[in-house]
This record gives sequence, C-alpha cells and structure tokens, in this order.
Amino acid sequence: MKVSKKRAAANKKVDSGKLYSLPEAAALVKEVNTAKFDASVDLHVRLGVDPRKADQALRGTLVLPHGTGKTKRVLVFATPDKEQEALDAGADYVGLDDLIEKVKGGWTDFDVVIAMPQVMAKVGGLGRILGPRGLMPNPKTGTVTPDVGAAVKAVKGGKISFRVDKYGIIHVPVGRVSFEAEKLKENAEEVLHTIQKIKPASAKGTYMKSVTMASSMSPGIKIDPKSIS
Repeated sequence: MKVSKKRAAANKKVDSGKLYSLPEAAALVKEVNTAKFDASVDLHVRLGVDPRKADQALRGTLVLPHGTGKTKRVLVFATPDKEQEALDAGADYVGLDDLIEKVKGGWTDFDVVIAMPQVMAKVGGLGRILGPRGLMPNPKTGTVTPDVGAAVKAVKGGKISFRVDKYGIIHVPVGRVSFEAEKLKENAEEVLHTIQKIKPASAKGTYMKSVTMASSMSPGIKIDPKSIS
C-alpha cells in the first residue's frame, strides 16, 4: 500500500517501539495528524478481560471535561406527553411509531438513542438494526429513562457511553485535533480513570494491556499505562 509523503513523515515522528507518557501522546497526536479536516482523536484501550463472560462485558458512561468537539444528534422515543420536554432539552428527533418505522426502513442518521421505559416494548424490535451499531438504549448507560430531558442535556453536554468489543478493546473519542494538548490529556485521563474504576473482580493478570491514542488520519501512539496518575 502506497503511503503519502505526509503520512510517511508522520510515521517517522512516532517511535513504534516507545511507550509515551499521556502528555507526550496528546501533543504528538496533534503534530502527526495529516487530515485536512478537524479529525477526531480516539483512545483505544486493550483490556485483559473476556467479553464473553457477563461480568467482564464492560460498558459504562462518563462526561468528558471538555466534550468531544462534536455535537451529537439525539433521537428520543417518548410518549406524547414527554415530547416537548425532550425537544426543549435539545433533542434532534422525537416521536415513537413514526420514527420506529423510519428506522426499520434503514434510517440511522443519529448518534445516540434515548427511550422511556414505557416504550421499550416497541423499541425492542429495532435491536437487530440498533444493536450492531451500539445504539440500542440501555438502562446501564442512562439511555432508558423516564427523565428524557436530563438525559438529552447530559449527552449534549459531553456525556459519552462506551463498551468493550469482542476483542477486549474499548474505543472512545477524546476530542478533535484542534483541541489543546492539555484538554486532550484531561479527557483521556477521565476515560482511563473510569475504565480503571469498573475493573471486574474476576479479571486476572494485567488489566490495561495497552493504551493507544490516534486521530482518524495519524499513526497510533502507544501510551505507557504506568504513566497515568
């Protein structure tokens, strides 16, 4: 595969055999970005867990101190009496039967789905569409709730949810390359501390096996997990 001159130069700046500290990685990821747009910066954390075991299929939510730099499009499935509350809180799409039919038809132009407990019997039928995309509402991540207004405000204010994939890796956005390095570092710290807090008691051996930071268009920068305070 042919690599562009920009990407080749970026690859040279990253020592693939080195473990960087979090502040070093946050500064370097900005320097080696080759995208012409404001690329997303993500953290990829490989854990010593077995996601096939129920207690090790980790998932959670957190609020990034500086947000993700991207405004999330929020879809709310609600009863008619709660529709205005969701709209006032900033929801992009609110409804029930009409939106369920739209999603069944293949529409997925949204980033987060929130649903009231009363409507989950209807929303449950969308599992095969929303599930694989990580969009299915879930009480554990606060996206199944009667308090739709507060849930919408939390998402718009930088709240994100994450879950471990089948390979034992958690992928989380921590900002954009336009962010100051200090803000990327603080967002990444919040993610890593949250993952540390939910370590399952049954996980054996090394918990955080590797931590990598990368933008959409940059080489991965390996971070020393021991450097995280």
